[in-house]
Amino acid sequence: MATSSSDIGSRRLDLAGTRDFHVAGAGRARREALSTFNRAWLAEVWRSATGGVRLEGVALAAVGSLGRGDAGPLSDYDLVLVHSERSLPAKELTALADRVWYPIWDAGVRLDHSVRTVTQCRQVAAGDLTAAVGMLDLAAVAGDAQLVAAARSTVAHDWRGNARKRLPSLVEALTARHARQGDLAQSIEPELKEAHGGLRDMTVLAALAEAWLADRPHGGVDAAHELLLDVRDAVHVVTGRGRDRLGREDHDAVAALLGYPDADDLLTAVSDAGRLIAYSLDGTVRRAGQSQRARTLRVGPRRPQMTPLGHGLFASDGEVVLGSSRLAETDDGMALRAGVVAARAGLPIAPATLENLAASVPDLPTPWPVAARDLLGDLLASGPGLVTVWEGLDQVGIVEHWLPEWAAVRSRPQRNAVHRHTVDRHLVETVVRAAGLVRRTSRPDLLLVGALLHDIGKVRGAHDHSVTGAETTRTIAVRWGFAPRDVEVLVTLVREHLTLIELATRRDHQDPATVDAAVEAVGGDREVFEILLALTEADASAAGPLAWTDWRATLLEQLAVAVRARLEQPQPHPGERAEDTVAEGPGVLDPAVAGAVRAGEPRVTVVSGGGSHRLDILDVDRVGLFADTAGLLAAEGHTVRTAILRTVEGVAVDEWHVESPSGAVPDPERIVRGLARLGRGDRGPLQTLDRRRAHLPRPSGSSGIGSPGQARALVVPGASTEATVLEVRAQDRPGLLHELGAALAGAGVSVRSAHIATYAGQTLDTFYLTGADGLPLPPARVAQAVSLIIDTCDGVGPS
Repeated sequence: MATSSSDIGSRRLDLAGTRDFHVAGAGRARREALSTFNRAWLAEVWRSATGGVRLEGVALAAVGSLGRGDAGPLSDYDLVLVHSERSLPAKELTALADRVWYPIWDAGVRLDHSVRTVTQCRQVAAGDLTAAVGMLDLAAVAGDAQLVAAARSTVAHDWRGNARKRLPSLVEALTARHARQGDLAQSIEPELKEAHGGLRDMTVLAALAEAWLADRPHGGVDAAHELLLDVRDAVHVVTGRGRDRLGREDHDAVAALLGYPDADDLLTAVSDAGRLIAYSLDGTVRRAGQSQRARTLRVGPRRPQMTPLGHGLFASDGEVVLGSSRLAETDDGMALRAGVVAARAGLPIAPATLENLAASVPDLPTPWPVAARDLLGDLLASGPGLVTVWEGLDQVGIVEHWLPEWAAVRSRPQRNAVHRHTVDRHLVETVVRAAGLVRRTSRPDLLLVGALLHDIGKVRGAHDHSVTGAETTRTIAVRWGFAPRDVEVLVTLVREHLTLIELATRRDHQDPATVDAAVEAVGGDREVFEILLALTEADASAAGPLAWTDWRATLLEQLAVAVRARLEQPQPHPGERAEDTVAEGPGVLDPAVAGAVRAGEPRVTVVSGGGSHRLDILDVDRVGLFADTAGLLAAEGHTVRTAILRTVEGVAVDEWHVESPSGAVPDPERIVRGLARLGRGDRGPLQTLDRRRAHLPRPSGSSGIGSPGQARALVVPGASTEATVLEVRAQDRPGLLHELGAALAGAGVSVRSAHIATYAGQTLDTFYLTGADGLPLPPARVAQAVSLIIDTCDGVGPS
């Protein structure tokens, strides 16, 4: 043999070298050179084993990275001695195999080997899913190349013929492997091969394409694949071992070899690559499943099943799609709407729809309109479904379009042992957990935006990420159109997001100075404290089990009790934004208008703008009018955003702000007719709402991750001397206001005034209630009203 087997390992490392690792394209050229060397050396081993004699029906073939030609400097050899049924007697075949395997072992190369006929290759592939995927890379190294081609062709033919039947098993195997190995993008010591988003997933992508079930993405995902191969090669060179894990101790050396400024930049690039591969695989698996179902169910021409979700969006084959591309071109909030609809439905947005949204949706004005900001709140409040939807939006650049500062934290590693995610993923996970805590505060929108931005300052060069993030948050909050006071609250939340947990775990709660520090952090504002407290819990629980233990939770609650005692005072009762504040008072009506309304002529005017509609409704006040109006608006397909209901001189003066998922403008004459019919006792206008509610799942009161839990109804003491004031916090749903109003009316409780707001999918309704005598409710009736409201919100009572 021309090359000594004893120095094969060093020769492979020499070919890899340490020069030009950072040069674009050098990795591919290096792997091509390694592949050429590996094949040449194995050909020499073959010639030595066969004595230079040409053997018919016998060949040496490679699978895995060696077969694909992308093996690393110290990758294993995965070889198959393929032979025909009558090529050689069994003893001679065994002796030949030994003459091939032993020199490779003697060279110190790790070897996975087998001896198989074409039929056996087929049988193994049929019985072992992993082997089937691997054999699609079967490539001749030496000997009878036609025999290897026949084996590969047979395996590939079987794969295509049976792939639809085997797809469920393939998906199950993927899920199990990903559960064992974790997510490459979220690991500080990523497993480059087996993790979700790793090199093994690229072979699965190719296998799905080979089965003709779905085409796989190209372009960016191929570049991501090359990057992971480069990192793996560098790990081999740095460690001198054929490892596939980028260990913490090797970060700096690998980063230097690949030309990254520091290890964090290396990990960011690795995370980006892993995320793209994982996203591509997940999407391709869905395409394959859709292809499988299409072929299984097809009887004649097949039309896609489209379930309307509102706003021109549909659920189709497990994804959310846009009904018409023109909608993306005319609605600057369509990307936000699509995100809300998809996350609430627990479905990903189809890749083609994402690309369309990214390319076509007009820019939002600066500052953002209220409707866009409300949609962002709804998206952040959507719970666990947010994670997948946000990732899709991020992959096509939509998130960065909304939030340019996102780029600086995207895939940024966190070396603190308590953290289990990159900075950006941690922010999203914190939002999901904050969504389960929204009923602890009257401003869930500020809680959720604070959760999204609390670590936005973890950027390169930041000395104190809380201070850096606070200033960044100010810029973002102004751009998003928050009122000045709300901007300051968000800045406070980000600047102080570590204050409470640090005081709770490091300071003496009995020391007045500790409580003073907490009070000072929130400027003495009770509501800001409650938001910060919820953010603290969401942040810690999202970080991981080391950051949120029973002990830490107990300490935080002890501090909260002490701070609340210091801040003891009623919470703000309306729970409104600065721009929504409406004074509670008698008001003045035009006498002519009031007379017409009292004579049985309701007045409805509609003012539309920015995708929302303001309805001013005047009608004779009566028991149940509030419920009827809310029900009628819901039946007409309108979603209530905010509303103020007052009674002036016996006339109901109601201001409703609504949004229509269908895009229809409210018809004032239709609303007038509906109110008139309802006033006469005709329930016909509500039949549409009844049918819609019949198909909705009832609330479960779950307290799992992302679930707000049971509804709350809180008495607000001292808020009014003329009525009992209740604040209601619950998950919004179509017709909920109607249900609440009807329940109260049925109990003989009058809604004298109400302030209604919907923030981030949560209702924050403050009701001023009186009895039939027009006086505040006595204690027993208050308890009855609280119980009635909670049961109605949680779906326990009658709808």
